[in-house]
Amino acid sequence: MKEAAHSRLTRLRDHLVAFDPGLLRLTAALRTVGAIALTLAVLASLGFDITRLVAGAMTAMVATFAIRERQRGAQAVTLAFGLPLALVSASLGAVLGERGLVGEAFFVVLIFCAVYSRRFGDRGTALGLIGFQAYFVSLFVGASVSELPGLWVALAVAFASSALVRFAVLPVTPTRVLERLRQAFRARLGQLVSAHLALLDAGPDEVDKALEEVREGTARLHETALMIQSRLEEGTPDEQTARLVQRRIADAEIAAERLGLLLLSARSAERADTLTLHLPGAPAPEVGRLPGPDEAIDRLRRDLLALRALVLWTGTAGTGMAHLRNRLLAYRDEENLPPASPAVQDVFRAIGETARAVMGLRVALDGPQDESDDSPATARSREELDAEDAAIDAGEEPEPEASRTGLQRPTTRAAVQVTVGSVLAIVGGELLSKGRWQWAVLTCWIVFINTASTGEILVKGYRRLLGTVFGVAAGIALAAVVGRHTLAAFLLVLVLIFAMFYTAPLSHTLMSFFVTAMLGLLYTLLHTYSWEVLVLRLEETALGAACGAVAAALVLPVNTDRRTNELLVTVLERLAEVTEAAVGQLSGGPAADLLDKARELDQALGDLRGATRPLTHPVTPLRARRANARYVVALLETCAYHARSLAATAELLPSHPSIAADPRLRGAAERTVRNIRTIAARVSGEDTTGTVETGPSIASLLGEEGTGRYGSITGRVLRHLERLDEAVVGLARPLRVQVSAPDR
Repeated sequence: MKEAAHSRLTRLRDHLVAFDPGLLRLTAALRTVGAIALTLAVLASLGFDITRLVAGAMTAMVATFAIRERQRGAQAVTLAFGLPLALVSASLGAVLGERGLVGEAFFVVLIFCAVYSRRFGDRGTALGLIGFQAYFVSLFVGASVSELPGLWVALAVAFASSALVRFAVLPVTPTRVLERLRQAFRARLGQLVSAHLALLDAGPDEVDKALEEVREGTARLHETALMIQSRLEEGTPDEQTARLVQRRIADAEIAAERLGLLLLSARSAERADTLTLHLPGAPAPEVGRLPGPDEAIDRLRRDLLALRALVLWTGTAGTGMAHLRNRLLAYRDEENLPPASPAVQDVFRAIGETARAVMGLRVALDGPQDESDDSPATARSREELDAEDAAIDAGEEPEPEASRTGLQRPTTRAAVQVTVGSVLAIVGGELLSKGRWQWAVLTCWIVFINTASTGEILVKGYRRLLGTVFGVAAGIALAAVVGRHTLAAFLLVLVLIFAMFYTAPLSHTLMSFFVTAMLGLLYTLLHTYSWEVLVLRLEETALGAACGAVAAALVLPVNTDRRTNELLVTVLERLAEVTEAAVGQLSGGPAADLLDKARELDQALGDLRGATRPLTHPVTPLRARRANARYVVALLETCAYHARSLAATAELLPSHPSIAADPRLRGAAERTVRNIRTIAARVSGEDTTGTVETGPSIASLLGEEGTGRYGSITGRVLRHLERLDEAVVGLARPLRVQVSAPDR
């Protein structure tokens, strides 16, 4: 009974960790709710009225979520600077709030400064947000000069509560966050192997659903890998350890993605395209029964189950787990493969490679393992890993990029746009309501956060308006249920705040829904509630979103196409750099910092993916354009996968005994690199006449002896180069670049 309960708890924990990598959202929500609850408890015990309680709760909320720095010392410094800034800002709000034009003019100046301060990094962003929100809180509660001493106490208690919860009640260190992210990576890798199992057993009518689960699992695993990479420097003791973990994470991700691709290929009548794993909604290739004897298929199913158990195992490896590991690693030796078709044997080999990656990841994260039960195949894999670990060095520091100046700087442009939008929101808000115009300004402010183009602002404004519509209805219902019960209202406020911060990174619509519902309860507590007030909130939100969109479209606009083209060029440049450096090293050239180059490619691709969301949003009327954008991003993700695989293989070269440089690879890959740069020049407008070249397959350029079997590194490199070459040529059509074949 106890074992069953423990197993259920473990599965629940794994699902939670996989759904919220690093528990970052859960921690942020609990911290915010804890700070607010502590603030309310202290202020209530001091006998403060409802107005001060609401002011303290709102200040505790902003003092908690505004701090984004990762080091605890930096967080403490920002909080220390934030308190006097909040006191001054709230005081100015009380003094100037009733002075009409003067107060509104100061609010506009404050908005400009708050947005412009983002150029100074996380601390500047946090202090700008605190200054803005403190002024807004003062206006929201209608603070007067005579009430300032009580307001100061409420703000001080809020900051103290936020600090206490952050540093004592729910402390989070970079090392602890990295540990949670590692658990999330393990859980998501286990879920991806489960998706592979579902794909193995899926019938003809179920294969599309199974393939979609593999796609989602692959994307989520990659998301967690990127999150780990962003935390490595702060969460590891030295740079060498960080690079080792980064390498092992990349190995595991690539091996798992290759396993899914080979499994899909084994079930298909023809070779499965890598693009199939990266294009959402793409139909699955026609599949049938796996070729080969039933014994091999049953064994494949058992081995996938064993691989999942190996991934999810968290204790010390006992005899049973060591036996599973040894059996899977033996598939890396040709003689241990079961009788089956070549395609099915490739899947067994991929299981062995994934098991090796899992073992390497465990060694990198948990230190030396018990080797007493190692088989010869396991001992060889361990020796390879040790040699690779010894070859990892610190690498070179990346050169800083040239920054833009003047109005071309993103922070300056955003500050000017928000300021103009806020002026429009104030004017329009005054026409709707003399006392509630702040909501229009707040919405205008929010739609500019984490957006960089007119399309992104439009989508965010639409989502906020949609969430507000449903939130108004929820606020009316909750206010009717709660009535004048203060304690129940505050408890519901805490629940809604938790939901707001837990869902904020996932959906701006959900966040807006919870915010608006919470406001209905706050108005109830302040005895200013009416359904007309919530409807006015909806009107002010629509006005603020419209003002933000107008300002973004007319003042220093950043066209969505222009921004996506800029980011597309960056992705192509990073792709060319990774490919050229990896092939150069595989050809016998000097070692390059391939891990950092691959990470820069992933980051650039992530930026492009975010910038194309306005083009791929379901409400966009341009269906062909949406399909084109999704296709281009999917092709680029396919290219990035093959480039990462090339980089990972090239990193093995200095230490792996079975890998030797092949000088012919450089010449074979020249066409691919040249095509990538041609497309980049065409998209950027530098060269409108360049064409993408096609020709003989890369394998044929090396001769028949270069094709090799799956275990041959040269053969594997050739496969990745060929798929990369095909994907790059495939980019030409949607990007309107001419394709030409060489003269025969």
